[in-house]
Amino acid sequence: MTYVVVVELTITPEHRGEFMPLMLANAAASLADEPGCRLFDVCVSSDDGDSLLLYEVYDNAGAFQAHLGSPHFRTFDQKSASMVLQKRVRTFQLTETPAVAI
Repeated sequence: MTYVVVVELTITPEHRGEFMPLMLANAAASLADEPGCRLFDVCVSSDDGDSLLLYEVYDNAGAFQAHLGSPHFRTFDQKSASMVLQKRVRTFQLTETPAVAI
């Protein structure tokens, strides 16, 4: 069953310029190097540029666990940890395929 991860982040304003390249590199590496990663969207709030939403889709929970253990994620996590004020991770199971693609 498809595994969806939603991460809500608030980053420190003074680190926004440093954080975003790290985040985008992590997302790109996840899509390129992880066979179980199907989608990795990085969304920035229209109201508050320090608030981000990550929408990630994996084949299953094991693929997400592999992501957490990947070298690119571990590097990203280590380099960005001090830049994150708040982080909330939620996981979901996709129960059906959408009838209409956007």
